[in-house]
Amino acid sequence: MTKIARSSGPFLEWLDRWMADLPDETMSGLVKQTGGASRVAVFCVDLTVGFCSEGALSSPRVEGIVEPIARLFRLAHSSGVRQFILPQDSHPADSPEFGAFPPHCVAGSAEADTVPQLEALPFASTFVRIPKQSVSPAAGTDLEETLDSLLVDTAICVGDCTDICLYQMAMFLKTRATAEGRPVRVVVPADCAQTYDMGVDDAAKVGALPHPGDLMHGVFLYHMALNGISVVRTIDA
Repeated sequence: MTKIARSSGPFLEWLDRWMADLPDETMSGLVKQTGGASRVAVFCVDLTVGFCSEGALSSPRVEGIVEPIARLFRLAHSSGVRQFILPQDSHPADSPEFGAFPPHCVAGSAEADTVPQLEALPFASTFVRIPKQSVSPAAGTDLEETLDSLLVDTAICVGDCTDICLYQMAMFLKTRATAEGRPVRVVVPADCAQTYDMGVDDAAKVGALPHPGDLMHGVFLYHMALNGISVVRTIDA
């Protein structure tokens, strides 16, 4: 057993218990605590065809959160929430990001489209879609300007991947609010977040870095909580 494995064992056992004991939250409670639905916004990162069902980076693990997120959207809207912001990959064909990840979600392709389950919602025309060309939702995008036009005291963050773009989204909202001296609550429901899995052997076959999905999902949920983000099991009515 390696030094890292030995020293991390107790933490990993604790992490399993922590994830199993995550509290539930309610939409009605969030709206009430915030002072009204107009001060709540849902941020959904990268729930696109290219990460769910089609293309080199599609993952059945990520596809598994589509229905829970669609359900959360319906719940939020029925509770009066009207601010739905969707930062989504929309890359040029020669994106530098393709040096780190296989080509995906090229602008104009089906992969860059929002998943059909969200497009089918009757209020989909109100979504604020923010094309992005990197794992950051803010670098080189209109996110800052969008936030300046909104009044958000509670930000619900969902999507993929837990350890990459969703992490960047939640941390950006939290650190931006902290730097501005505003007590914005950022909430991440674990049942609406997920990341991909690639074992050591499979990674070696394709010349990629391994990516243990369960571990990365848990560690990054924990790291968001460590930074003051409210990580919950789910958000009910």
